[in-house]
This record gives sequence, structure tokens and C-alpha cells, in this order.
Amino acid sequence: MGSQTLQILRQGVWASVTGGWYYDPHQNTFVNALHLYLWLLLLCLPFTLYMALPPTMVIVGMYCGVIAGMFVLLKAVNYRLHTALDEGEVVELRAKGSQGRGQGAECQCEGTGTRQDDSNGISRSISRETGEGECAGEGGSGLYQSEGVQGGRERKGGQSAESLRSLSTRSSGSTESYCSGTDRDTNSTLSSLHSEQTSSTHVESLLSLSGDEKVNAGHADPSNSNVASGEANKNPHANELATKLPTGDAPKPANSEGQQGEGTVEAASRTSVDVSAGLTPHFCPSLRAKANDAQTHGQKDKEKEREKDKEKGKRKAWRRTPSTGSAKSHARVLSLDSSTTACLNDPHHLGAPASSRALTTSKSDLEAKEGEVLDAASLLGRASQIESVTRSRNSLPCPISLSHTQDATTGSRGEHTVMRVCTCTYSLSFSFPQMRLNRLLSMDPELLEQHDVDGSPDLQEAPHRSQDSTHNHTHSQTHPHKTKQYYRLWLLPYLWVGMHFDRLTLLALFDRNREVLENVLSVALAVLVAFLGSVLLVNGFFTDIWVFQFCLVIASCQYSLLKSVQPDSSSPRHGHNRIIAYSRPVYFCLCCGLIWLLHYGSINSSSTAVSLYGVTLTSSILLSQARDLLVVFTLCFPIIFFIGLLPQINTFVMYLLEQLDIHVFGGNACTSLLSALYSVVRSIITIAMLYGFCYGALKDSWDPQHIPVLFSVFCGLLVAVSYHLSRQSSDPSNERLQSDVIVCVVIAVLYFAIHVSTVFIALQPFLSYVLYGLVGAVGLLTHYLLPQMRKQLPWYCFSHPLLKTREYYQFEIRGAAHVMWFERTHVWLLFVEKNILYPLVVLNELSGSAQELASPRKLNTEVGALVITIAGLKLLRSSFSSPTYQYITVLFTVLFFTFDYQQFSETLLLDLFVMSIIFSKLWELFYKLKFVYTYIAPWQITWGSAFHAFAQPFAVPHSAMLFVQAIVSAVFSTPLNPFLGSAIFISSYVRPVRFWEREYNTKRVDHSNTRLASQLDRNPGSDDNNLNSIFYEHLTRSLQHSLCGDLQLGRWGNYSTGDCFILASDYLNALVHLVEIGNGLITFQLRGLEFRGTYCQQREVEAITEGVEEDESCCCCEPGHLPYLLSFNAAFGQRWLAWEVLVTKYALEGYSITDNSAASMLQVFDLRRILTTYYVKGIIYYVIASPKLEEWLANEALLEGLKSCGERNYVDLDPTFNPNIDEDYDHRLAGISRDSFCSVYLNWIQYCNSRREKPLDSEKDSALVLLCYGLCVLGRRALGTASHHMSSNLESFLYGLHALFKGDFRISSVRDEWIFTDMELLRKVVVPGIRMSLKLHQDHFTSPDEYEESSVLFEAISSHEQTLVIAHEGDPAWRSAVLSNSPSLLALRHVLDEGTNEYKIIMLNRRYLSFRVIKVNKECVRGLWAGQQQELVFLRNRNPERGSIQNAKQALRNMINSSCDQPIGYPIYVSPLTTSYCNTHPQLGHILGGPISIANIRNFIVNTWHRLRKGCGAGCNSGGNVEDCDAGGLSCGSGNSGNSGTAASDSQHSSGPTASYLVNICRYFISVFRFNMTLYGYNICLLLDSLIASWHDKVL
Repeated sequence: MGSQTLQILRQGVWASVTGGWYYDPHQNTFVNALHLYLWLLLLCLPFTLYMALPPTMVIVGMYCGVIAGMFVLLKAVNYRLHTALDEGEVVELRAKGSQGRGQGAECQCEGTGTRQDDSNGISRSISRETGEGECAGEGGSGLYQSEGVQGGRERKGGQSAESLRSLSTRSSGSTESYCSGTDRDTNSTLSSLHSEQTSSTHVESLLSLSGDEKVNAGHADPSNSNVASGEANKNPHANELATKLPTGDAPKPANSEGQQGEGTVEAASRTSVDVSAGLTPHFCPSLRAKANDAQTHGQKDKEKEREKDKEKGKRKAWRRTPSTGSAKSHARVLSLDSSTTACLNDPHHLGAPASSRALTTSKSDLEAKEGEVLDAASLLGRASQIESVTRSRNSLPCPISLSHTQDATTGSRGEHTVMRVCTCTYSLSFSFPQMRLNRLLSMDPELLEQHDVDGSPDLQEAPHRSQDSTHNHTHSQTHPHKTKQYYRLWLLPYLWVGMHFDRLTLLALFDRNREVLENVLSVALAVLVAFLGSVLLVNGFFTDIWVFQFCLVIASCQYSLLKSVQPDSSSPRHGHNRIIAYSRPVYFCLCCGLIWLLHYGSINSSSTAVSLYGVTLTSSILLSQARDLLVVFTLCFPIIFFIGLLPQINTFVMYLLEQLDIHVFGGNACTSLLSALYSVVRSIITIAMLYGFCYGALKDSWDPQHIPVLFSVFCGLLVAVSYHLSRQSSDPSNERLQSDVIVCVVIAVLYFAIHVSTVFIALQPFLSYVLYGLVGAVGLLTHYLLPQMRKQLPWYCFSHPLLKTREYYQFEIRGAAHVMWFERTHVWLLFVEKNILYPLVVLNELSGSAQELASPRKLNTEVGALVITIAGLKLLRSSFSSPTYQYITVLFTVLFFTFDYQQFSETLLLDLFVMSIIFSKLWELFYKLKFVYTYIAPWQITWGSAFHAFAQPFAVPHSAMLFVQAIVSAVFSTPLNPFLGSAIFISSYVRPVRFWEREYNTKRVDHSNTRLASQLDRNPGSDDNNLNSIFYEHLTRSLQHSLCGDLQLGRWGNYSTGDCFILASDYLNALVHLVEIGNGLITFQLRGLEFRGTYCQQREVEAITEGVEEDESCCCCEPGHLPYLLSFNAAFGQRWLAWEVLVTKYALEGYSITDNSAASMLQVFDLRRILTTYYVKGIIYYVIASPKLEEWLANEALLEGLKSCGERNYVDLDPTFNPNIDEDYDHRLAGISRDSFCSVYLNWIQYCNSRREKPLDSEKDSALVLLCYGLCVLGRRALGTASHHMSSNLESFLYGLHALFKGDFRISSVRDEWIFTDMELLRKVVVPGIRMSLKLHQDHFTSPDEYEESSVLFEAISSHEQTLVIAHEGDPAWRSAVLSNSPSLLALRHVLDEGTNEYKIIMLNRRYLSFRVIKVNKECVRGLWAGQQQELVFLRNRNPERGSIQNAKQALRNMINSSCDQPIGYPIYVSPLTTSYCNTHPQLGHILGGPISIANIRNFIVNTWHRLRKGCGAGCNSGGNVEDCDAGGLSCGSGNSGNSGTAASDSQHSSGPTASYLVNICRYFISVFRFNMTLYGYNICLLLDSLIASWHDKVL
């Protein structure tokens, strides 16, 4: 805890103040000293220039020139050094003693540089220098150099050696390493370390000698050396590596021990060393000697290492367990030294037969031949297989030292490999005790796979231990050598310098700018900061100590461009953030620019004063005060950035554009930075288009009784364009363009006609009062009374809703929600309010305020036209999009500026515009204060940690400051978050409505995005969270179709932009965040929580699902409560919650999930027997029902494979068959014979055959029965093989059943290889058979004897095949079936999560689910989200049981915090931003009609004409009913239309033709009039139509 606090103080607090400089104890003196001097230079340079020279522009020029030169130099050198590390040449200097035989000469080898790409996409080139005449060691290779080796050995098998050489060269050229510690989410420093310490697997050094050449250890053939070096240089991933072998086997060197060679330049290939777990007793003498020696030393090293671990209390070395082929086992790589190659090339050493044989590839053959030794040809085959695997690998090397130790005891297999990877020195030691080569070579290539290694700072000491361990493995007479490595930095084509540090050191010095544009931007920003800062200094904006403070701010902004604060307090994500480095200089430039503009305006203020509400906006005093405020704000930059009040620059731009579009242009929230820019540009273009009409109208003459026609045109266009913009999302789309073209034309003409009629002048002032009264009445009824009466607890007084839905009393919802009368009323009131009342109010204010605003005493014509256009567009767009709180704004504005402060009114149009902005901020302040008071209420506070208890008393004296913070945060729309979840609140930085700053959505793990080997062996994605995420994805699809319509029907109560709701059912708990709200569209994001969450989550779920109707408490007693009312305690408690229950029975289409334990269903043998029987019958059904049956029966190869099964006395004696499980088991023959099979299943075969269109021969000796017998035996044998031949064991049986269920069929018997003639037999017959048997086995529990009859069983299978999807949950077909609303699904789930290992049968049935809808205070959600982000990213709190995520029922703290983006939260599903349109809701379409398009209008006309003709004809002839001929159209009746139509028909038969004819004529004219009204009038005509029909039924 202490070290973490110091780290936060250094890298967080102090670095935020200085702009990134702090003392790092993990770095060397050079790095810290350079950082200190640079920071002091940036701080003292402007201060010294200001103090030493007169304040003139000379200071500006000198300062900017020095900064420009320094940054250009530093950025260029940094960029060039990184390029050198990527593409430069690596040179290794070594000072060693000459220990070769006969000579100790210096050797220098040169090679060409090759390139490779690391995981960061950086191209890297490494140049090797290898010696031509070098030679110490076997083979004389430039790859492996040995100080002294025993006498030479003869080498045989030249062809094999040459083949292996070329093979290994290609193999090593296609991979980097299999010992990798890379992680896709690690920071750039770790990635750079990976790219520096690269090693790769190859065997070039083993193959440097050819054929029958005899080479001694001390005499190396130069040609061979050249060959080896040439082959090594073909490796594009070569690295400098020195290998030391034990010298106990080597002869004494000719030179004296004290003789030291000069520093030579050697080259070696980059090599990753790893050893397989397989061992063999067949070994050559030298290798056995080395193995024994290494084994002895390995025991000692292991003991020493354990002692060190006990002292330090934790392990810092990486221990690898023996490979078991599972997902957790680390990669094993074939890596052999030259001694091993000598043994491999000599069959006498290996004990192999002289003749070559093919490599065994069958698993059964390998098991049968285990213990035998593979020869060179087999080695070639295996090596080629390994090569094919290594070509697919592309990983970074392990950045930390690996010390792998495994116990090597007598009679057991062991290995001990020590590998030290260091920046400057590479040392390697091998030991192979009793290696079994056939196990090594038969290793599964799929096991050569990358796995992550912990790259934490705790492992940084591992290289020192590895160094000691390496020296213990060398002989005492071998002297350790010193190795120095450097990179060649080319200055000129023939001039280079040596660079003796690596990428880690360079990254510790400066941040890396990967692109040239980034470097140019950094230099430009640094110079701009210097220019603006120095200009403010020389102009006297700062005096005394504030000069030094301002220089500190300048230094921090410039230093952040060199070495930024990571992580910053406003960084939205873990790891290195490249964008955050530009925040300080950009904000500094903006502030300085505004200071200059305000200063210029204050000293050059015009004589024309522009005032608003009594405040002169162009006053020099006001501008000077704003300038001084910005100066103080700039001086407070260190504190501001430490607290994190300013976001990264892209977030700020998106926030600024979004706020501008919402509050000025009346737009909606945005989904991205591009959409925000698009929305603002779209609004500006609209303003520019409308401005011309308004300006031209204002320039025209205005009569008191007449408005210019051009202004009426402007009003009509303004309403139409506002309607169109309100129906468009922030992302460009043309989905509604066709409908809007027609509707907008009608709207423009209609409102032009209304406005040009002078109704807004002639009927004043009565029209205004009528409109205000209607707005207040309709708004109060629509947005207050109806939502309150529909709530679960109306006004927190009643215990039940006053307006109940039909589903309220239903225990289980069985269909879509019924449309109630109050829902229809709500839709119509909302339609009239936003499409009729508000446009009329705005046009009324435009007509009365335009001339006054454009007058010279208010605003001139130019400014007045702009203000009128902006205000009108904003009010109309916001009324169309979100009219929830508009009525309050209108009523308050009218009352306040008409009766209270009329002298301050700036015309009601401008008053409404300003008050709409103020009211949005007041609502935000109200929600913030409600959240704060609810969260810190002392009677319900929940302390999650000791810090919460400590901070609670300190929150009381800061209540005034908290109130000020709430006001400021409401003005700027910033979250107010509890610090570490306590009662102390602090403001966070500004964020857009969508809150999260990256595009994030859950990617489900299934078979479509995982490798086949991992699917078969490891079953990825088998945890409950991954498997259950599909249900939230389906829930998102359902909401996409119904959410917008349900909101307009009032089923979720009132809503506004940014609101958050929780949908809770039996197992689904999802948070729905409304991001963008438009006219007929909703953009939302769904965050699904865990099915079985933590204890804290379960407590909060209980809080939102339990009812309070039965509570009878009042203070400390229980007097009860009045009927249908809440008790006093319940009513009081509900008012102190940050959430409220809106609906308890919300119907939404989804899947009911039923899971049964497979273990309990297959516990006894009888149940397993039933499953096996259904399995066999399923195979028979699918093979006979297959359309390829005749083709299979005519396949000669297939019948040839089944020939042995057709013999008379054939019995399959496979031990996998069990008399307890197989019903056709023949006890006499101890197996399954054809006779026993036919005695049980022949009737079923014949019945299935009889149901074919063309029945085939199904006698006992027929080919059909033979095929069925062969398939059924094969299927059961596959089940036994997958169960490891342990079907009697339940766990093994379930394992095999699950393997077959997911399609993992492994044919292990030669008798079943006939199946490979056509794999469709497996895919279309056996796999469906095992899956269908599971469903039939489930049905057996409900009706045990139902399927005894063949006909019933056949119909059941046929029905399930049509209506049921049976698939593995990892199969992409499963996801496709769920998202396509398949009626039923079934799967067998294997859950491996947190120690659980169980099998479940999952059954899904599509139906309507019942959800509780809970509305959460949106400021509570934003505040808790912001607190979690700050705590985990900036404060680095990794405690999984931290106090900020403990349950707090009054705020649902755990559920909200767990819904954050990963890795801050842990939702199992986060949907992308999804848009729901009202057109997709069928019930809303029946009320309002469908979309108005050309096709719909044509259909309406045609249907109306047919109704008229048939209706009139029927009325004239026999009094028939016109409703019988109605073919639909735009009009739709209610659910009782059928009954009314029948009643009308009966009445018309008795009333005569005249009345019917008149009624039809009236209805025809009503239809024509309804068509002309299109948008507004035709719905009213529907009501008139129904009234006339009812009058006709009852009266006539």
C-alpha cells in the first residue's frame, strides 16, 4: 500500500503538476538527470529572458527560436533513434579468452540486414555480422560458438542433414519465438521491450556440416563455416546469441588460460530455447554427459532458488508445469544443439534401424509404437510438420528472463533449461537428461502456441538469478566473457556511430511519435506555446510571483510534448494514451488566444452597445473581467490537470460541438466526434439557407395589419425543415427521406397558409392566451397526470397503479401487450402537442417579436434576422424531438416575463430561447442534488470500507462547497462523482451524453473466431458469462423493434436525453442508456449484467424486485395503512431512492431459459441406456430420411468397407460396448452382433423406410440394414472413444457426450474408416442423431411410454426437426438461430468457470417475458461511472473488493458500477449504439398509421376507390357492408373492428339501400378529405368515420 501511494504521488500528483517530470527510481541516473535538466531549461529560459531583457518582441523571437531548435533536434533524434532500433544493425562486442584448438584469432563476420514486423506494426531490420574463418566449436557455425568441445565425430546421412538445413532455415525465417510474453493490451513500453529482445527457433547450427565429412571440434572447415553463416543469414529474425557448452568434455586449449583475446565482433542468430517434456534413453555419449552434468547442477540451482523464494516471500521465476495438451500448457519448441545433431545424423548412436521408414501420424499407431526411435526420414517428416505450424506464428519474444525448473528424479522424465534474455548479453545453457526423441518428434504441433507471461515489475529481478544459474551450468575452468551490444546509427552513407542503449532506455527518455505528422504537430505546438506565452509576458499580463507561475505553466505544457503524464487524471483508458500528450498545449493555446481576443475587445469596444436582459455584452468592464478570469484559470493549470477537470482534446471537441448543437440549434446528442461535426455543419447550413428568407422579409415594409408574404414563406420553411431535422439521427442516413419529402411539403404549405392568413395578428392577444392555456393543459395531462397514474407507486402514496394494463394481473405474459385506452390517449395528445400546439406557439411569437428584434433599438436587421432564425429553429426542433418538459418552460416564461418582470423581457421569442437553456441546466442541477442527498443520507448510508466511515464526518462541513460544485457541474454538464465511493463529492471533466469515449461492444467467443484445435481440446468460451451474452444481444434486437414505440405509448413514463433504465426479470438484468432522442427515433445502448452476480448485486436486485405494498410500519410501530395506500415508512423510504419502479409487467419478446443438470438426468445406467437407444434410433432416422441414401447404398467403396460387417457370424467385440448401456448387447457373444442389433431395431428401420416416398429393401440381409448397423456401431464407438472407454463413469460419459454434441468425432478404429468415403454421413446423420437423442431423452421424463410406438417417435422427431434448433452454443448456427427468433432451441452446455465443472441441458423457448422497468437518476449513473474510471485508471486501485463497488440499495451502486465498460466494469454484454424507429412498432402504426410514402398513398387511393365501388354497389343492391371489402391502406381499426363490421352488416340488411348509400357517400368524402389532410387531419377523420358507422348501426 505504501509503495502504491508513493507511485501515485510521483507519477500522478507530482507529474500532473510539472507536466510529466518526476523522479523515477527504476531508471538510471542518466535518464533522471536528463529529464531534470530539460525541465529546468524549459522553466528557466522564459523566466530568465523576461527578467534579463527589456520586454520587447526580441524576447519572443529569441525564445521561439530556441524552443523551435531544441524541439526539432530532440524530435528528430528521437525519431531517428527509434528508426535505428527498428531497422538498424546490431553489433556485439565480446572480450574473451582464446579457447579454441590451435588459434585464438579474432573473427569478424558480416551479414546483410533483414526485416521483420513486430506486433505493433513496426518494421524492424537486424544486420548480423558473422565470421568467415571463425571457429571454435562443432560445426564451425556462426550461430552457436562453443569455447571448447571434445574430439570430433563422424557425421552421416548427408542428404538428411541438407534437407534439415534448408527446412530449418525456412522454418526459422517464418517465426520469431514461441516463448512470448506479449499481450495485446500491454503498454508501449512493454511492447518495445518485446521488439528489442527477439529470438527465434531454428536449427541452422545443427546442420553446418554435410554428409560424410569428418570435422574435429578444434578444426573447422571455412567452407562449412561459410555455409552455416550463409544459411543463418537467411533467417530474418536472427539475434546475437552466444552459447556456452560445458567444457568438461572438451580438450584443453592450446593457449594459456590467462591469454585474452581482443574485442571481436561476432554474430549469432536470435534463438529461442525451449525443451520438450518428452525424454528418451537413446542418447549419444556426449549428450548424456552433458545431461548428467546439467542434472546435477539443476538440483543445486533448484534448492538455491527455493531458498531465495522463501526469503522474499514470493516467486519471481516462471515455473512451467509439464504439458498436458490443455489450454494452460505453454508452448514446446524443438530446439537442438550441434551435439544433438551429431547424434541424430548417426543411426548407431540413436539405435535406429538402418532402413528408413515413414513417420507415424496416426494417434493409435503412435501409441502402439511408443518407445521406438524415429530415424532421419521420420525426423524430416516431423520437422516439416513443425515447419507448417511455425509459419503460422507471429509473436513477440518473452521480455523477461525465464527460469524453468522441473524435478528430475530417478525413473521420471525431467528437463532443466535456463534461458537468460538481456539487452546487452545473451547466454545460454542446455541440458537434456534422458530425452526420448520419438516423444519429442511426435509432439502435437498445435501445442506450439503463444501464451502470456506476466510482465509485472516483480519479475525484473529474474535476469540476475538467471545469470547466476547460467554460470552454475558452465565448467569452473571456463571463464565468463563480457558482451557489449550496440546498434549502428548511420549518420551518413559511410559514417555511423554506435548506440549503446536499447528501446526501453529510449522510451524512458521521451515518448515516441510514430508518424512524421505527430512530430511536426509537437514542434508546432511547442513553438505556439512559446509564442503566445512570451507575448503575454512581454505585454505585462503577469507581474511578481505570477511571472514564475506562468513560466511553470509554459514549461509543463512544453514538457508534456516530450514526456507526458501517463496515466493522466482525465485519461479514459489504461495504458499509454497518445492523445493526452497534446491536451495541455492545446488548452494553453486556446486560453491564451481567448485572453488576447478579450483584451483586444476591452480596449477597442465599439460605441454601439449590445445589451441582453440589462447586461451590456460589449462592455469593456465585462470583457476585462472575463479576460482576468481566464488569466487566473490559466495560472491554475497544474491544479486543474491534477484534479482532472479538462478532458483529452477529442472528447472536449465532441462535447463542445454537442452542447452547441443541443442548446443553440435544438439538435440531439451525438454518437461520435464525426457525427457531432456533421450535426453542427448541418445546422449551420440550415441556418444559412433560412437566413436569406428572414433577412429579405425583415427588409420589407411591415404594416400593423399585414405580414410580408416572404416572412410567411420563411415560417412555413422553418417548420418543415425543423420537422425534417428532428427526424434525422446524428449519423447521416436517408431512411426517412422519401417520407419526409412528402410530409415536409404538406407541412410547409399548411403552415404558410395559416401564417399568411394574418390569424396571428387579427386574433391577438386572445390567441396567445388560448395557445398558452392549451399547451399547459395538454402538457400537464400528457407528461404529468397520465405518467403518474400509470406508475407502480403513484406520487409515492398509492400502493398500486391507478391506470392498470391488462397484463398487470397476469401471472405469466403470453402475448404482446394490449393497447389500452389511456395509451391511445397519450399517443394522440403527444401528437397534437408537438405537431400542432408548439409550432403554432412558435409562429405566434415569431410574428409578434420579429419586427421588434430587428429594430435598431434592439438588434439591427442583420443580427435580428440571425437571432430569429436560430431561436425559431431551436424551439421547433426541441419541441418535435423531446417535448417532455417544454410545457413547463413555456408556462414559466410567460408568467415570469408577463406578470412579474415584464421590464426585463427581450420579446417572448428570445425569452423562450434563453429560458429553454436555463431550464435544461436547472433540471440537471435538480437531479444532481437529489443524487447527492440520497447518497449521503445518514439513515441509509452504507460504508463499503473504512475510508467511507472516515470521510463521512468530513462531508458535513463542506456542504456549501458541495452546493457550489453542483451548480458549476450543472452549468458545464460534468458528472459529480463520489470520491472512492465515499460521501465526498468532486467534479469530473466534461463528457458528451454517450459518456464513454470509445466504440465498445462485446465480441462473443464462439467457433467462428477461435481455432479448431482450441475448440476440440479446450472448449473456449465455456464460461456462463460468454454463453449468456447472446440473450442480451437478442434483447437488444427486440428493443430495437419496440423501444421507440413503447416510449411514445408511455410505457416507460417520461424520458429525456441521457436517461437510464434498468430492465429486470428472473435472470436478465440490463441497463438501457438513452443517448439520442429524436422525432420518432431513439438511439440507445444496452449493458447486460451477470446472470448470477456477486453478493452485492443480488442484494440490489432484491431491492428493485421486492414490493413495499405489505409494509405497515410507521416510525417504530406498525399501525398499518389505509387501503390502496402506502404506509408512512414505505412512502418515506421511496422518496429517498435514486431510482423508482415504473412498470412491473413490461412485455418484451425474448427467450425463457430452462437449464437442467445433465448429471442428474443420466445418473443411473437405465437413463443412459435410454439415451443410447434414442441415439441409435436417431441415426437410423436420419440415414433413412437422407436424400443421399440411394447414393450411399450404391457406393462400392462404402459397401466394401462394410463387407466384414455383413458376414453371418460377425460380432463387434469392442470393449466400449456395455451391457448396462447398450440395449442390443449380446451377452452370449460379449458384443453387438448383427442379429442382436436387428432384434431390437429392425422394426424401427422398416417403419422409417415405409415413410419414404420410395421405400427400399429393408430385410435383415439388405444393404440398408447393413448401413444402419455400421453407422450405429460407429456412433457408439465414437461415444466410447470420446468417453475414454469409461462409459460406466458418469463424468467420462458426460465428457464424451458433450464432445460428440459439439461435433468432435474421432475415428480411432480401422473398422470405422469406411466413413471417410463420404463425410456427410457424419455431418448429416451421426451428429444430428446424438443431438436429437438428447431432446428425446428429455421428453422421456414427461411421458416415459409415449415413444414406444414407432409412429409417435417418428412424428416427434419430424416435428422437432422442423421447430427445434439443436446445436452447440459455440456453433455460429446457434447465434444465428437465436437472433432470427427461432421458436425453440436446445443445447448441452459444459460450464468451466471458477472451479465449477458441470454439464447442463439448456432449453430455450421464445415467448414474451415480463420485465420490471426501473428508472435510475441519470446523474447518479454518470457520477458513479466517472468515479470508477478515476479510481481504476488514475488512482490504480486494483482491489476487487474495493468499497466503491459494495452494494448501496439507495443508489444501486454495484449494478451501475459493474455496467461500466471493461475493464473498469464487468458487464457480460455491451451493445453497440443501436437506433430504434417508431415505424417498426406495429401497435403504434395501427394508431397513427404507417409511414407516408408514394407507394402507401397509391395503395390508399386504390383501396378507397375499390371500397367506394363495392360499397355503393352493395348498398344499392342488397345493403352490403363496405367493411367486408376493405383491403387495408393507411387506416387501421382497433382490435374489435371485426365485431363492429359484423354488426354493421346485420343492421344494413334491415335498414334498406338508401341509408347505406348515403352513409357510403359520406364516408367517401371523408376518405378524400382524410387523404388531403395526410398528416394531421386523417386521424381525426378516422374518429368521425367510426362515429358515423356506429350511428348507422344503432339509429338507421
